Amino acid sequence: MKHIARKRFGQNFLTDKQVLQDIIQTIAPRRTDAMVEIGPGLGAMTQLLLDELDQLHVVELDRDLVTRLEKTFNPKKLVIHSGDALKFDFAALPLAAGQKLRVVGNLPYNISSPLLFHLTSFTSIVQDQHFMLQKEVVERMVAPPGGKSYGRLSVMLQWRYAMSLRFIVPPTAFDPPPRVESAIVRMIPLEAPLACDQLALEAVVLKAFSQRRKVLRNCLAGMFTEHDLIDVGIDPQARPETISLELFVALANRYSAAH
Repeated sequence: MKHIARKRFGQNFLTDKQVLQDIIQTIAPRRTDAMVEIGPGLGAMTQLLLDELDQLHVVELDRDLVTRLEKTFNPKKLVIHSGDALKFDFAALPLAAGQKLRVVGNLPYNISSPLLFHLTSFTSIVQDQHFMLQKEVVERMVAPPGGKSYGRLSVMLQWRYAMSLRFIVPPTAFDPPPRVESAIVRMIPLEAPLACDQLALEAVVLKAFSQRRKVLRNCLAGMFTEHDLIDVGIDPQARPETISLELFVALANRYSAAH
């Protein structure tokens, strides 16, 4: 029986065999890897991953798809976690001594940013992450300072990960086809991110980018004085999209010291 893609779950199922093979080649799974797939859907990528792995964990919200996966795959090979990836405790997955988790998935467009932020809580146990996302989202994730794509997502994720856009996936690779292009991104947690309090950095970055067209002196009014900005090496007349990660961290550390 054909599964009808559900809009509320942001479902677009990847069906292009060549694209699937390209993704598997990019992930390069090894037999004993501890791997979890978010949103396995109809299991197209799941099957290819299982061909290379001893065991795979998956997190799926749609109960109908969970039932379908249970009927399709060997429960000793595929461990299904029925629930919301936004609330899932990835630290609860079993890891051998010294082993780290590899996370993969075709992330629904409607939850991609919240899920990426949720996963930052688990960087200490993650080896790498490979996701298919809306191309525009990936461009924002990897954007350097100075362009319109650079923003809150860029700063917060670049603080925690080394990231690269691997390749573009056209809408025709999906059923139903989305209205936008997709892209594969690789995310590797940084061993030593710049020392900074995450909540302070989030507060500074959120305020800075809440009014992108204004200069930083105005964007951050009430949080920093003009002297504060100059003191860390920022031109008060600069716009938020021109400020490097290092300078945002310097601001966040100044904010932490004052509170």
